[in-house]
Amino acid sequence: MQISKKAHSSLNLAGNDSLLTPDKKPTAHNVNKSCKQEESTTKETIEVDVLTYNHPPNIQKLIPVSNIFGAYKRVKNVITRTPTQKSIKLSEQFGANIYIKREDLQIVRSYKLRGAYNKIISIPESERHRTVFCSSAGNHAQGVAYVCNLLKINCIIYMPTNAPSIKVNAVKSWGKQYVKIELVGDTFDESFRASKEKCNNENGIYVHAFDDEKIIEGQGTIAVEILEDIQENKIDFVFFPVGGGGCGAGISSYFKQVMPESILIGVEPEGSPSMYEAIKQQQVVELDTINTFVDGAAIKKSGAIPFEILNSVLKDVVLVPEGHVCTTMMKLFNEEGILVEPAGALAISALDRFKDQIRGKTVVCLISGSNNDLGRMTDIRMLSEIHQGLQYYMFVNFFQKPGALKQFIIQCLGPTDEITNLEYTRKNNREKGPALVGVKVKKAQDFEAIKNKMEELKITHRILQPNQEIFKMLL
Repeated sequence: MQISKKAHSSLNLAGNDSLLTPDKKPTAHNVNKSCKQEESTTKETIEVDVLTYNHPPNIQKLIPVSNIFGAYKRVKNVITRTPTQKSIKLSEQFGANIYIKREDLQIVRSYKLRGAYNKIISIPESERHRTVFCSSAGNHAQGVAYVCNLLKINCIIYMPTNAPSIKVNAVKSWGKQYVKIELVGDTFDESFRASKEKCNNENGIYVHAFDDEKIIEGQGTIAVEILEDIQENKIDFVFFPVGGGGCGAGISSYFKQVMPESILIGVEPEGSPSMYEAIKQQQVVELDTINTFVDGAAIKKSGAIPFEILNSVLKDVVLVPEGHVCTTMMKLFNEEGILVEPAGALAISALDRFKDQIRGKTVVCLISGSNNDLGRMTDIRMLSEIHQGLQYYMFVNFFQKPGALKQFIIQCLGPTDEITNLEYTRKNNREKGPALVGVKVKKAQDFEAIKNKMEELKITHRILQPNQEIFKMLL
């Protein structure tokens, strides 16, 4: 296994991407990097960790093709056969044939219905009087709720307390009278432990979100449709999001046996690198903390079965900063008219990292879901603008004298700069006092002029980053 590190500009999806000298292996908890906002350049440079493997796949660890195709025969009359569409804009941007698999158009607006149905339909009729239990950040819950209502099986679903309201309401809608929801814990992993304990106590049937062969078989049916839809001689690259790993394990199992020359790329959010860490350490590990912004892929501990499969067949695992995910979401909506959830944008977010390798190639990216709460769009836009160097939040130490704020506005800000946030209380008994200031610039390089003016006037400042607790508290 070779560990390489790449740097790229995240201002646009086709930004400069240069291979750096291979770095030494990162330490266990060195992957939760913040989205660094450079003060002194016109572009923001993000270091993205990539694990690259040079080993033959272990076919023995894969889910058999016959199992996945059998699952497809079971689910095909229940699911929507979602399109695999060629993206003209992405293809032109990267000089490649780029297709997007639109699981955002699935019945429950994510691929999770596939695995849920394949698992639950396999429960013998004689056992269906028992209550089904599951835990989920939202998408798996919707799939399970839909199936339990369809098959008239009672179900109790555990969800984190911070699950988007759109997902909680959708679970209620799909499950109707057959589903009860329990909001427990701050993360999927905490909900999982609570649901597993309750299931064991009540002799229920547990439907795991990703660490189950039946679930993986169902998710693998995505690959069946991709290979039927694309009439190219060869699919060179397949990009898919990774949370617990069930979807990637299913897709990888099918591709590596049917089209073994395809290069498989797993993509995780930078703040939740559970599979990255598992493969790096060659064992499943539980992360101490995670960033739950990309809620559909925010898992502290990847699945044991998916780990065995992905560890065997993946070419790369890429960590994408949450801010870059937000930028991709905005571009998809503005340029393609596609509204996705954060996890749904992960695969496409990794394309610029591979722009040289994919040129002239046939590429498939999975859009995994679109269960996004529109109430989050303000935060998504903010994080995207911070990532691109267009928005800054900072503590500014103003001299406590009349006209200090006016001086800052007139002398430091340019004609196209604007203040988006200002919290300032003058303290007469101090020489200086901090103010929370939000500034939005037209171009990334414009902040350099603001910074230089502040230095001339001896106005000190400290930029706040989205990963800092104080940022989360104040903004």
